[in-house]
Amino acid sequence: MKKAMTLPNKITLTRALLAIVMFFMMVTKNPVAVIIASFIYGFAACTDWIDGRIARATKTYTPFGAIVDPFVDKILVGAAFFAFTDLHFLHVPVWAVFLIILRELLVSTLRVLAALNNKVLAAERWGKFKTTVQLIAIGLIFVIADIYFCIPFTKGALKESLSMISEILSVLPYPTTVIAAAVTCLSAVTYLRNNWKLLKESWSLPTK
Repeated sequence: MKKAMTLPNKITLTRALLAIVMFFMMVTKNPVAVIIASFIYGFAACTDWIDGRIARATKTYTPFGAIVDPFVDKILVGAAFFAFTDLHFLHVPVWAVFLIILRELLVSTLRVLAALNNKVLAAERWGKFKTTVQLIAIGLIFVIADIYFCIPFTKGALKESLSMISEILSVLPYPTTVIAAAVTCLSAVTYLRNNWKLLKESWSLPTK
């Protein structure tokens, strides 16, 4: 009997596709494309909540979803932050983005090691909090970018107001990214501490 992919997994893969589309639209630096990309991000971020809710409601948990869902979240977050560094007016620090990506690769490695040992690395409270902080940070930076890119399309008092708001908010992307990176690194410490035994078993030869 041919097995069909579950709806939550279809939504997860759709989120991955949306993340890729969002990234390439952002790197064009076209004002309209970036604004559209922000809406794509908002929709993609919502699907992360939707697929989890559907999986819980229908009890359609799969090993694929357990591994791929958090991996796709990392694609979405990484794509957004990488693209932000290319929008120089945002002043998003590259070093903070590097720390975020480094943490995500570290936890992804732990998930692979767990899978090789027939285990599933469950999401932890710090990990969920980290994801929430990242998504909010990206959303805020997108708003700032959208305001900046809307200025050329406005005139008169509205243009002056948006310019002033843009100038005031321009200081926020840097500390916002740093805070997201700090929370992200703290969550990595939690994952390492709670899975240290798994890590030691993975890099050591079995005792005779």
